[in-house]
Amino acid sequence: MIVSLAIKDIVLIDRLQMEFEDGLCVLSGETGAGKSILLSGIGLAIGARSERELVRHGCDQGSVTAEIAVADVHAIWSILDEHGIDYELGQIILRRVIAKDGRSRAFINDQPVSATLLRQVGESLIEIHGQHDERGLLNPAGHRNLLDEFGEYQNLLQTVTQNYETLTSLQAALSDEQEKLALAKQDEEYIIHNLEELNELSPALGEEEELAKERTRMMRGESLSEGLGELLDKLLSDKGVDTTLRATLRKIERMSGQAPGLLDVVSESLDRAANETSEAIATLENVIRDLEFNPYDLENTEERLFALRAAARKHSCLPDGLVALKDEFEKKLETLKFSDEEVARLTGEVATARTQFESNVEKLTNARIKTASEIDEQVNKELPALKMEKAEFKTFIEPLDKEQWNAGGGERVDFRVSTNPGAPFGGLIKIASGGELSRFILALKVVLARRTSVSTLIFDEIDQGVGGAVANAVGERLAELAKKAQILVITHSPQVAARGASHWLINKNASRESDAVVTAVTPLGNETRREEIARMLAGAEVTKEARAAADNLLGC
Repeated sequence: MIVSLAIKDIVLIDRLQMEFEDGLCVLSGETGAGKSILLSGIGLAIGARSERELVRHGCDQGSVTAEIAVADVHAIWSILDEHGIDYELGQIILRRVIAKDGRSRAFINDQPVSATLLRQVGESLIEIHGQHDERGLLNPAGHRNLLDEFGEYQNLLQTVTQNYETLTSLQAALSDEQEKLALAKQDEEYIIHNLEELNELSPALGEEEELAKERTRMMRGESLSEGLGELLDKLLSDKGVDTTLRATLRKIERMSGQAPGLLDVVSESLDRAANETSEAIATLENVIRDLEFNPYDLENTEERLFALRAAARKHSCLPDGLVALKDEFEKKLETLKFSDEEVARLTGEVATARTQFESNVEKLTNARIKTASEIDEQVNKELPALKMEKAEFKTFIEPLDKEQWNAGGGERVDFRVSTNPGAPFGGLIKIASGGELSRFILALKVVLARRTSVSTLIFDEIDQGVGGAVANAVGERLAELAKKAQILVITHSPQVAARGASHWLINKNASRESDAVVTAVTPLGNETRREEIARMLAGAEVTKEARAAADNLLGC
C-alpha cells in the first residue's frame, strides 16, 4: 500500500505531502480542482510517460516520491534482486524527477534505474484505473494476462514459454542445417568426382619437385652418357692413355737394368700415372653405368609429372596444393554425411519439442477454460449487488491455429458483456454505457483482487454516470474490495465518499509564496468530512437538509 506521497512542482502542485491509511481512501473536490494532477503525480512515480508540461511553470524541475509498504513474500523482491537494487523487506521508495526540458530520472530506494524498470516495479504494486483508460480491463490484449494471474498456474505458463523457446530455437537450427545441406548437396557430385580423381592420383608434398629433378637428370644423363662412352673408348683403345702408359712403363723397366737407378724416378712416376689412370677409367665406367636407365623410367616419370601439373592447372593451384585440396574435399564429403545425420537428429528433436509444447499448451488451455468459468461465475454474482441483474459477463476463449501458437499459448482471451437477456456479447467499451462500464469494471476488480499481488488500486471516478441506489452499491463494493487491498478512489458520489475510511479534499488555493493558484489536498476530520459530503449532495449551497442527508450516509 501507499504509505506516503510527496509531490513537488508538478503542474499546479507546489508542495504536497500525504500520509495514507489502509482501506478505502476517498479523494473529492470540485471539478477542475486538480484531481487529475494528483493522479498524474502518482503515475509518474510508477513509471508513466513524462512530459515537460508536467513541470510547474517557472520551476527547473518537478518530483514525485512514493513510499510503499510491500509484503515480505511479494514477487517484487526477486525483480529487485535481479537488477541489483538494494532494499529492506517491507518498504520500497519510488521517485521520479522531471526537468523542464522533459528529461526525467527514475530512482528506486534512491538508486538510479531506467524508466522501464520503474514502470515494471510500480505497476506490480499500484494499478490506476480510469473510466477511459485502455490498460488491462478495457484492452483485450491484457485479458489473457489477467486470466492467467487469477488462475495462479504460472508454473504451467512458464513451462509453455520455455517449450516454445526450445521449439523455435531447434526449428531455427534445423532450418540452418537444412539450408547448409541443400547447398552442399548441389556440389556433392562434383566433390565426389574430384575426390576420386585425387585419390587415384594420390599426390604427395614435394613430389612434383622430385619428379622434375629426376626427369632433368634422366634427360641430361642420356646425352652425357654417350659422350663419356666415347671418351672411355678412347682411353681403353690400343692407342689409349692407359695402354701407352703401361707399354712405356714396361720399356722403362727393361732399360733400367742398363743404367741402374737412373730411371727409378721416371718409373715411379709412370707407375703412379698408370694407377691413377686405371682408377679414373674405373670411376668413369661407374659414372657411365649410373647414367644408364630404362627409357620407360623417363616415360613413366614424365607421365606422372605431367599428370600432377595437369591436375594443378585444373584446380588453379600449385601441385603441392593438391594434397590440401584432397583433404578439403574429404572434409566436405564428411560434412555432407554429418549434415545428413544432423538434419535427422534435429528433425527428431523438433518433433519431440513440438509434442511437449503442444501437450502443455493443451493443459494451459484447459486451465484457462476452468479459470474463465470461475471468473464468469464470480463476476456475475457481483453484478446484482451493483443493480445489474439483467447483465451477464463472459470470458471468451478463441482457439488459434496451431501455426499461431506462441509462448503465451494457443488462444486469445476476451472479456465480453451482455447488458440484457438475449442481447449479443461484445467488448466492454463497445457495449456498456458509462455507468454500466464502471460497474462491470468494479465487479471485475472485486473478483480479480481476490488473487492479485497489486497492493493498491486507484479508481478515477469509477462511479461516474451512476447515482442513488446504484452509487450506494458501488460504494459497498469498493468498501468490500478495500478489505483485500488499499483503495484510492476519486469520486463525486457522496454515497461512495461516505464509505471511506479516510477522506481527502482537493481544491485550489492562492499560493502562500506568490499570487499563483495551486492545488492543495487537505485531510478531513469528522466535521469537515460531513460538510464535504453535504456539499457533494447539495451542490454550491449547503443546506440543513444536505447536512442531515450527509449524517444519514455517514451513519451519524
